[in-house]
Amino acid sequence: MTDFLVIVALAALGAALAGVLAAPAVRVLRRRSVALSLFAVAVLAVAAMAAGTVAVAQAMFLSGHDLGVVMAVVAVSGVVSLAAALLFGRRIAAGSRELARAARTVGSEGGFVAPAVPPTAELAALSRALEETSGRLAEARERERALDASRRDLIAGISHDLRTPLAGLRAMAEALEDGVAEDTARYHARMRIEVDRLAAMVDDLFELSRIQAGALALTLSRVSVYDLVDDALAGAGPLARASGVRLVDGGVAALPVRVDAQQITRVLGNLLVNAIRATPADGTVAVSARHEQGRVVLAVEDGCGGIPPEDLPRVFDTGWRGGAARTPRADGKGGAGLGLAIVRGIVEAHEGRATVCNAGSGCRFEVELPAAEPQGESPAA
Repeated sequence: MTDFLVIVALAALGAALAGVLAAPAVRVLRRRSVALSLFAVAVLAVAAMAAGTVAVAQAMFLSGHDLGVVMAVVAVSGVVSLAAALLFGRRIAAGSRELARAARTVGSEGGFVAPAVPPTAELAALSRALEETSGRLAEARERERALDASRRDLIAGISHDLRTPLAGLRAMAEALEDGVAEDTARYHARMRIEVDRLAAMVDDLFELSRIQAGALALTLSRVSVYDLVDDALAGAGPLARASGVRLVDGGVAALPVRVDAQQITRVLGNLLVNAIRATPADGTVAVSARHEQGRVVLAVEDGCGGIPPEDLPRVFDTGWRGGAARTPRADGKGGAGLGLAIVRGIVEAHEGRATVCNAGSGCRFEVELPAAEPQGESPAA
């Protein structure tokens, strides 16, 4: 037992001595390539093994022949181990360089193309992470392009919509100033209409900017959907009568919701005004409300003739106007393409969802809102 302990101690002493001598080389090469670092680690392991084996062989008083055999075995094993370490290290280094070259394509137009066979599991995981990051960057770039296009369309549309009433106001003001206006009362009334239109457009822009900045403050209260729809119908009634459009009840139940009543009334008002303007005379606009899987769904269905399928995903985009049925009309009663964007912003601020689809002779806008808890109950903590 004592001899065994001596052998173990000599092997450990020889390996430790070799490790101490080789450690500085490993430290120096730690910032070099992966191949050199792996080779240095292999040299340390081989040197420690060889030193321990030689120390034990010397202490065992082997014959010269036997000692030579041991030394030859240690040398051959060491050379083969170092060659294998160098080979695998170079393969890992080559894979790392290939992944580094591929990483430079992250965020580019072509996207990240991962190496075919990464040499290690860690490099494979890094490659997958880079691929996911590249995909997210591509999606963000597409969203940014869409936002830029929407912003340019909005600026162009708003500029056009502002130019028309401002030009009319200027012409009427000059006519009044020059004393050539035959009916000054009519001019004043028309100027008031144009000013109200400009004020409404500015209000919409301000509201949209608050929504997009996340600064929309909501005052939530428990209200009945029936009351919200009734208020919205009362506000849209004059426009419907002037346009020859009938507002019909598509089935509105007295469902409770916890919302900002003023903001949701504005949502319904925007949807009704949009539907009335898009529906021809003698057409109908139906309003309904139903309970569906813990949500209250408000729906406004018009007779606009439908929206092209390729335009449906863009209906709630800022500045979208769609086809001829939904563009501003020559009488100046058209919108600036902000109403539906405001609808989506307000609904999403309530943690709801706004959707649109073609239905019947027109399209149906739906607004999903969380249903209120029954009276006497509170939401679970």
